[in-house]
Amino acid sequence: MTARILDGKAIAARLRAGLAARVAALPFRPGLRVVRVGEDPASGVYVRNKDKAAREAGFDSATLHLPASATEAELLATIAVLNADPAVDGILVQLPLPPQIRTEAAIAAVDPAKDVDGFHPLNAGRLAAGQPGLVPCTPRGVMHILAEAGVALRGARALVLGRSQIVGRPMAQLLLGADCTVTIAHSRSRDLAAECRRAEILIAAVGRPGLVRGDWIAPGAVVVDVGINRLPDGRLAGDVAFEEAAAVAGAITPVPGGVGPMTIACLLENTLDAAIARRGGA
Repeated sequence: MTARILDGKAIAARLRAGLAARVAALPFRPGLRVVRVGEDPASGVYVRNKDKAAREAGFDSATLHLPASATEAELLATIAVLNADPAVDGILVQLPLPPQIRTEAAIAAVDPAKDVDGFHPLNAGRLAAGQPGLVPCTPRGVMHILAEAGVALRGARALVLGRSQIVGRPMAQLLLGADCTVTIAHSRSRDLAAECRRAEILIAAVGRPGLVRGDWIAPGAVVVDVGINRLPDGRLAGDVAFEEAAAVAGAITPVPGGVGPMTIACLLENTLDAAIARRGGA
């Protein structure tokens, strides 16, 4: 069996085009502000890509760059200014942060109505309770991919490999909300291979290149690889051994070109949602 390739790059392009059309019809430009602290190279590339995508879609986007020596108080003061700015609809604090700044303090400081990363405890609680709120971008992107692929979710056995607050846990909540039967597996789970083989939908998000082998995949399963890992030779690799898995799965996302582009597209979708909600559904 040769798996169908789920082209996240193409899906993201269609989503961004749709968002651009919606923004063009609005009497305002949704405002997105990214706060970056320090000089992490990967963060720099990611932030530039976010700015480019936002501007191409008609958003008012800018990055505020603080030095690596910035204190927690300085970052929180910057966030407070953005919270109070009526032109700002979405705030994203780029992770990772320098060690002198507590990540949880920065996340909690963002106005939940402007929390377009979906990480604030209030938004996490809303998701867990099945209530409307801003959802983390990567899991939202995975749901778009599954919908575009026509994957039947109701009653399907789904396994989320990874339990992070950024991907694993919210991913499980979204799948549960779509009526999947959901299992969360992680580094302490017994017999990960057997857990994976039971899944009709497998979401891998552990940050370990090639962890999921071809013989871990149920024939015909849908495999979504969230992992983006830099190998010693500079190549990018996912958490799934792609060639092995593609020979067994029914559909699979590549790395790169799978989930990654969807994360930025869903950041813009969250920002537009936040902008409209803040204006009373305008």
